[in-house]
Amino acid sequence: MPVPLLDLNAQNLALETELKAAFERVLRHGQFILGKEVTQFEEAIAKCTGAKHAIGVSSGTDAILLALMAAGIGPGDEVLCPSYTFFATAGCVARVGAKPVFVDADPVTFNIDVADAARRVTPRTKAIIPVHLFGQAAAMDDVLALASQHNLRVIEDAAQSMGAAYRGRQLGTIGDMGTYSFFPSKNLGAFGDAGLLVTNDDALAERSRLLRTHGSKPKYYHKLVGGNFRLDALQAALLAVKLVHYASYTERRRANAAYYTAQLRGLPGVALVNESTAGAKILLPVAQPGNDHIWNQYTLRVIGAGRRDALRALCDARKVGTEIYYPLPMHAQECFAYCGCQPGDLPVAMQLAGEALSVPIYPELNRAQQDEVIDVIRQFLA
Repeated sequence: MPVPLLDLNAQNLALETELKAAFERVLRHGQFILGKEVTQFEEAIAKCTGAKHAIGVSSGTDAILLALMAAGIGPGDEVLCPSYTFFATAGCVARVGAKPVFVDADPVTFNIDVADAARRVTPRTKAIIPVHLFGQAAAMDDVLALASQHNLRVIEDAAQSMGAAYRGRQLGTIGDMGTYSFFPSKNLGAFGDAGLLVTNDDALAERSRLLRTHGSKPKYYHKLVGGNFRLDALQAALLAVKLVHYASYTERRRANAAYYTAQLRGLPGVALVNESTAGAKILLPVAQPGNDHIWNQYTLRVIGAGRRDALRALCDARKVGTEIYYPLPMHAQECFAYCGCQPGDLPVAMQLAGEALSVPIYPELNRAQQDEVIDVIRQFLA
């Protein structure tokens, strides 16, 4: 039985009538950039997350870039960020002229190792970007303590984790600013690129809104050099249709994750990543205490040189979709060679890059499809 990594049509076509109505509404009123649709979506996200301000932007990448610009990060500054993550985090640091300082990963959550971050603080360090990877919070108490000690801005990259929480607090709302992505594969997926910045700081919100539209207020009068980071009204209208169903999408993802864990944990050679892992061949992901995980990904660690790629090859043969997030950490990327890291400098990030394999977890995945994934893993372990 073929099992795709993600089936966007299974979710979107179920809402076809409502989505077409939203499209028709925008088509007829003709306000295609910002406007009422964007404002209403921003208000809905603010209510959903508990943020004081929500600012719709053109992509999750642009949300990070905007946050850095609003925080005044620029040439000569250093920003602590994880090496094991998507390119946009460090890429945006470089784009504002600052230097990304790469930090190793926690082997249980895949998130930033705050103890390692503390060792890399210098007088030039101005901010830290914890990425809440795969739908689970970084250790935010530790992040905030480090930031307080060194007077650092905290910009949460919650691209994969809108709606997840850390000890009862919504991710994105804990630091100075938080950023979300609505790339189609995210838990709340748009129909193209879209993103959002949240903050509880009035001054940062005002500066972000100004920078979003070329730094102009009023039109044609520019207080700052900003960018074109505006959210399209059509994306906001379509996302608003899906936002109503977001809680149910999350519950289904959690149910799928729980089923995987219950079924796989009993197989020989399988252990939870936070358990004693001696002799384990596959480690299953876990939600750490205090974390409300939203399971953007269900990511296995496949132990042993070449074993992850062997499992992926078997999945390909059985037509089960998988993805490798991420095959080469940022500190080992050619474009960041100037940062002075060697590939072996961050050993956990490199280890995860060779072991991690994500399997289908999307809300519309049915039990028969999950059983197919489990059977492939059972065959691999036999």
